[in-house]
This record gives sequence, structure tokens and C-alpha cells, in this order.
Amino acid sequence: METTHVPPEWRTHAELTDYRETPSYDDTVAFARRLAHASSSIEYEGFGFSGQGRELPLIIASETGTFTPEAAHAENKAIVLIQACIHSGEPDGKDAGFALLRDIAITKTATGILENVVLLFIPIYNTDGHERPSPHNRINQNGPSEMGWRTTSTYQNLNRDYMKADTPETRAWLQLWNLWQPDLFIDCHVTDGADYRCNITYHHEHHAGVDTAILDWEREVFGGKVAPATEAAGNIISWYLEFIDNRDLTLGTRDFNGSPRFSTGFVPIRNRAGILIETHMIKDYRSRVIGTYDFLRAALTEVNRDPRRLRQIGPEADQRTIAAGKSYDPTPSFPLDFELTDETTPFELKAFQYETEHSEISDDLRVIYGREPLDLTIPMYQTFRVKTAVAPPLFYIVPGQWTEVISVLKAHGLDMKTLAAFVPIEVESYRFTNVTWPYGPFEGRHMPRFDVERTVETRVFPPGSVVVPLAQAAGKVILNLLEPQAPDSLARWGFFNAIFEEKEYAEHYVLESLAREMLANDSELKQEFEQLLAVDPEFAASPAARLRFFYKRSPYWDPQMNLYPVGRIIGLIDLPLA
Repeated sequence: METTHVPPEWRTHAELTDYRETPSYDDTVAFARRLAHASSSIEYEGFGFSGQGRELPLIIASETGTFTPEAAHAENKAIVLIQACIHSGEPDGKDAGFALLRDIAITKTATGILENVVLLFIPIYNTDGHERPSPHNRINQNGPSEMGWRTTSTYQNLNRDYMKADTPETRAWLQLWNLWQPDLFIDCHVTDGADYRCNITYHHEHHAGVDTAILDWEREVFGGKVAPATEAAGNIISWYLEFIDNRDLTLGTRDFNGSPRFSTGFVPIRNRAGILIETHMIKDYRSRVIGTYDFLRAALTEVNRDPRRLRQIGPEADQRTIAAGKSYDPTPSFPLDFELTDETTPFELKAFQYETEHSEISDDLRVIYGREPLDLTIPMYQTFRVKTAVAPPLFYIVPGQWTEVISVLKAHGLDMKTLAAFVPIEVESYRFTNVTWPYGPFEGRHMPRFDVERTVETRVFPPGSVVVPLAQAAGKVILNLLEPQAPDSLARWGFFNAIFEEKEYAEHYVLESLAREMLANDSELKQEFEQLLAVDPEFAASPAARLRFFYKRSPYWDPQMNLYPVGRIIGLIDLPLA
């Protein structure tokens, strides 16, 4: 990226400070507004507010003056959403994006790449974290001199919030997404893990949960064209790297499966292409920003060259999702979760020479990286298999009293109908078993672990309950929210934690009498009890566990404890709807 052609008044803050600094929120918004005032190709607006009340900035860029979603769709423009500062200590995308917009709209050195594209650019997504700057916020990162904080003002990591939507920032983002329905999403980050020669890496999801046409496009366009163009511009680029052990790079790297809590894991379940950029934190800020600039420019160039195909693959994937939701098949065909196999492919790593030595501080091996180039062929684990799959129902029904859950469904923009009266409905559902709890919270929530057993029963659902059909473009989102085994389901995120609590208790002197009565009247129960005493010493040694055995098998035990409140409807039924 050459800046000698840039008038001083149009140099970004990063350029003016020789890439030592990144601008504040106020300076960022001011630069965005100045671009919009100076160019007919750019408009500025806000798309929501942060927890502390800061406006979330959005720049809309189009060389043909196409600034609304209706006009963009009517003119068959490809819509690209580029996001920076979701982790506001990682500002590379912000400064690269502004330089690129300036070169499109002001210096005209990048003109022509938005003729068939409407660009949505979020320069700072995590605005509150951005305004907690410090030179000490990211110990692993080489510049700028001060950078923002990773989380929001309520300590939420926005890149874990795409499904549960706990934050006002995520709610605003989802509204923006539903309004514009972008064709391509690019999220700009900075990574760590080991030292190597690459200044920029990239990634996209590539498991069975990604529509095959979208995956083919990503591989062809980004793997086959954007990555080579970025390297030809003077960068060293790589597929995203997560090393098994950074003290022994020969052990290889494991690919990353981003579940839908992550931005680039969420976008594929909305049937759109999603790309992750991770610049390398050890590299100086200049080379990271320039690498991001070159990658974004190459990406927009390729989309602009052939917008028609990108515009096709998303809506066609939507139609496949809608069609799949119109019929019920008991085969567990929809993949929810994935795991790496032991299959490896050779990967050419552009590393540095390194050595290890014993550390008297940690009493472990420490790694010391040099500057001499080292080329290694290492194994890459990047083949996923389906870990968990389900048979999608035709509808889900969420009881009206679970208002927090319904609020999240509405935030995702899902099509829903509301019951107008109490009505008994036969549903499939689940009973949770083997429920365990983590030591502490994650993202402000206690996330249970559990197994599930299928149940079929008639339940009475109250007015206000919502019926959610799978035959809609966001059908994959619905499955990932409401199937409890999905890694980012609302059940996993703790939205139903109250159902795991025991609300009635039995005194031991009462259970002593009840147990004798049950043993006398049920020979199979007596055999089960005696067998458990014989094979489980811990059970046998616990008076409370022995008595609890009878309480849980008595009619006094709460039948709704550990019962998933959400129902699965697998047949077409008439319901009284509001």
C-alpha cells in the first residue's frame, strides 16, 4: 500500500503517526463523517448503541450511490460487510479499512472495486472496550502504542455472543444483518500462538454444516484468488494456524471449528460466506495493517469482478433450507457439532528457527524464537466429522413464560406465530441426564453439560407460546438455538438453568417408611436396589444416596425437573394463533 500519493489531510491517524497509534472513537467517527462529507460514494450512519450509550458507527460505500438495502438488492449489487474492532484491542481492520475507503473515494487509486458492490464497514464494533485504551491491554501484541480492551463494558466478549445475544451491540448487529442480508462477511482480528514469518492468516468454516456451494465459492475465491493476490502485494499469508505445541512445531497444527457463538461460525448458518482475518500479533503494526488492506482490497476486487455468483449462492442455500423444513424425516441428518479426525494433510509452514530450554521460573520448557527462516512440512489436522446430528422437526414450540428465550428468538429475526389460548399438543422433547456444572462462569453464564433422552408426551402450552417453523431461511439458526445438544444452544448457554434445580425435598424419616413400602410392593425395584448396593460402593456407603434412590422413583418426585420445556412438533397441526 503506497501512501506517497495521499494528501496530508487524508492520511489516516495510523499513517500520520507512522503506525505507532490508532485513533480514538471520536477521531474515528470524525474521519468517517469527513469521508462522507467529501465523497458522494460514502454515507455515514449509526446502527445502534453500546451498553454505555456510544453510537455504533457504520460506513456505507458504493461507487454508484447505492445506499439502501432495497436499492442494493434491486440493482443486484453484492453486499459485503467488513467488521473491525469486535475485539477493540485488535484495530488492524479499522485502520486498513479507512485507508481503503480513502483510496476508493478520495485518491481514486482503488476506484472501480465498488461498482458492483455495496460495502458496509463497521470500523469499531466494540466501542466501549475501544475507549478503555492502554499500552498494557494485550501483552502478546506488537503495537499500536495503546489499544482498546477485549470485552464490552459489561465484560462480554462480543465474539462469543452471536447466538445468545446478551448485549445491545449484538442485538443491533443482528438487526443490521437482517435489514441488509449481506452476501459476504469479513471479520478482522489479530492472533497469537507462536512466531512465524506470516503477517496475515485467514480462515473459513469448512465442515458439513456449511452449504457446499458456499464452501466451494470460498475455496475458489479466497484460496484460489484472494490469498495469492494478497501475497503478490508483498505479504506472507497462510491459512489460520493453531499449533498443537508451539515448543515443537513439527507436531503440527489443528484447524479451528468455530461454533455459531463466533461471527464466522454464525454467518454460515445464515447461509452466507464468512471469512476470518487474523494478522500475526508479533509483526509490527504497519505490516499488519497493510496486510489487512491488501487482503480486503483483493477480496472486494474479486467480488466486484463476479458479483452474480456470490449473489446466487446465498439465496439458493436459503431455498434449500426452506425446502428441508417443509417435511419431517426421522433420520438424524442435520449436523449440529463437529470434531477433528486423525486425518492429516502436509502443510508448508514458513517458520523461524527456534530452540527450547528448561526454565528455572516455570520449571517447564520455554521456547525461544530466532529470526532465521525455517521452512517446515508439518501435519495439519483439518478434516472434520459430524459429532452430533438430529432429525429436524417441522416446528418448535416455546412456552410463553420463557420470555428471555423468546426475546432472543425475536432478536434473530425469526418468523414465529403466537398461541392465542391454552392448548394441549403432543410433542417430542428431551429429559436431561448426567447434568454437571463448570467451576465458574463463562461469558457471565453458567453453562451446564448434559446428556439427553428423547421423550414423547402431551403438554399444555399457554397463550403467548411461540411456534417456530423450520421452513424459513434461518432454519439452521433455529436448530442451533433450540436443539439442546448444539454447542451454542440456549440450553447450553444456561437460559433454562432453573429446570435443573430441585424445588421440593423429602425428610429422611419420611423416606425410611416410604422405602420399606416400595420394596414390599415392587420386586423389580428391590432387585435394582440390591444390585446397585453390590456394584457401587460409593452409593452403598451414602445413607442420603440410598434414600434418594427411592424418592426419585416415587410419585412425589418432580416430573418436570430436568425436562426440556421446548417441544418439537413433527406433524402438521391446527393451532389457535393470535
